[in-house]
Amino acid sequence: MVAVTVDPAAPVRVLTVCTGNICRSPAVERLLAAGAGGAFRGDVAAGGIEVGSAGTRAVVGSAMSPQMAALVASRGLVADRFVARQLDAAAVREADVVLALTRSHRSAVVELVPAAVRRTYTLRELARLAPLVDPADLAAAGPTPAERLRALATLAAAQRGRVHATPDEDDVVDPIGQSDALYARVFDQMAQAVDVIVGTLRRS
Repeated sequence: MVAVTVDPAAPVRVLTVCTGNICRSPAVERLLAAGAGGAFRGDVAAGGIEVGSAGTRAVVGSAMSPQMAALVASRGLVADRFVARQLDAAAVREADVVLALTRSHRSAVVELVPAAVRRTYTLRELARLAPLVDPADLAAAGPTPAERLRALATLAAAQRGRVHATPDEDDVVDPIGQSDALYARVFDQMAQAVDVIVGTLRRS
């Protein structure tokens, strides 16, 4: 068993990162906040988890893209009250775990803050690694998803190298300017990855 010390009183901060911060990363922000019992940026903190998002080339000040907002709303989630922001080093430093939508976004995060390398994953990478973490190690971190998420950010890094993936298996493609069908496929792919991560946090 690997012991991970966490502070249950401190909120766990998650940062999701894509390019424009108007499509993929805000959708993951809302999916993860809802699934893990947390709160999205600008909302009242709940469940000890705060999820925010940013873009490497953000369309600063913009709302979520209409197509993605509709898909988020179709899940019964809040799609408004969102404003795109630019990724910066401060946002990375504040995050306990960073979820990038592609390998290039992950590289951009680590370039800004090299020390974040062990807590920065692509979304699909963490979904692949999370089930490999010993459930006893997560349970030892505490009973709440927040405590387990902070521990998972550390424990999952030890699983790197156990499984290998191609860029196609790690990246979530950008649907901006593409068909509604592609938007739907991308949303489903992100939702499935979030479901795996949340399921890992909630298993006993």
